[in-house]
Amino acid sequence: MTFTVTKLCRDCVDTACVAVCPVDCFYVPKEASEEHPLQLYISPDECIDCAVCEPECPWEAIYPEEDVPEVFAEDTPLNALCDSERDAFELAEVNEHEPPSAEEVAANKAKWGF
Repeated sequence: MTFTVTKLCRDCVDTACVAVCPVDCFYVPKEASEEHPLQLYISPDECIDCAVCEPECPWEAIYPEEDVPEVFAEDTPLNALCDSERDAFELAEVNEHEPPSAEEVAANKAKWGF
C-alpha cells in the first residue's frame, strides 16, 4: 500500500508533508502542464507507508491508497506518473508556507466537489 496526494493539493503545494517524509518520496513536475498538474506527487515505488505525511498536510489532500475518495480516483494513477515518467519530475523541496485557514480548506474541498 502507498499514500496518494489528491487534487486537493493542486496549486497549493504546501510542503509540510515533505518535511516529515523519512524517505523523500515526494515529487513535483519540473514544468506543470495539463498532464502533470502543479501539485505534490507521492512515488508509489518509494513510499514506505509510514503515514507520517497524512496528518501533516494542512489541505487534507493525502489519503491511503485504499481510502482515496471516489471523486479523486484518478489521482492514484496520476501519482504513479512520478515513477513512470521520472524525467518530468524532480524531488520536492521543503518551502515555508502559511497554513491555510479552515475556511480555505473547506473552499478548496468544495472547489473539487468533495
